Amino acid sequence: MAVRRLAAPALQPKSFAFSADNLAWAEKEITKYPAGRQHSAVIALLWRAQAQSGGWLPEAAIRYVADFLSMAHIRVLEIATFYTMFNLEPVGRFYVQVCGTTPCMLRGAEDLKALCLKRIGEPGRVSADGLFSWTEVECLGACVNAPMLQINEDNYEDLNPESLSRIFDDLAAGRIPKPGPQIDRQYSAPIGGPTTLTTLGKGTSVTQMRATEDRETPPRNAGDPRPA
Repeated sequence: MAVRRLAAPALQPKSFAFSADNLAWAEKEITKYPAGRQHSAVIALLWRAQAQSGGWLPEAAIRYVADFLSMAHIRVLEIATFYTMFNLEPVGRFYVQVCGTTPCMLRGAEDLKALCLKRIGEPGRVSADGLFSWTEVECLGACVNAPMLQINEDNYEDLNPESLSRIFDDLAAGRIPKPGPQIDRQYSAPIGGPTTLTTLGKGTSVTQMRATEDRETPPRNAGDPRPA
């Protein structure tokens, strides 16, 4: 695991405090834990602080959460630097995490990484327009749909450079690309459609059921990007 350090002082905001809504949420969150166990809320509070900060965790936010939970600053710093879910440097409004683990690598992840280099720049650097940044990550749990990546909180699967370019174009233009498989596949079902259990009693086929049940799932947050 690579050493993870806080962003340079020049990038750090001078202060941090929860918004009124997030403060109310944090106060409610810690009531989930027994008296004396409020420290257990630290990851949830750091995650909310990161979201408020535009997708990354400044040092001031780490110290704020530590004080909020009456924890030593170093203890919360240890947590923030250990878990890679916390970004210690600024990220773009659309944060791209490319899976580089074996199934994705074998099915074209290197081509996706090359496109990210061309369209966005070096990993960990925010594009000049502030819209994108990217990094390579370990398995994101969609191996059947390799190669895939995550943008903010949405997965985009069964990718190739052409489909990923369209996704980048849509996001840059303010359009909402459909998450999930980018080919004619239902979730993680076999390519080309079901191969077993193709009828489900009384002559109802899986294809007919899919036509009535498979609705487009809107992205969770790609249409509501992090604030500039």
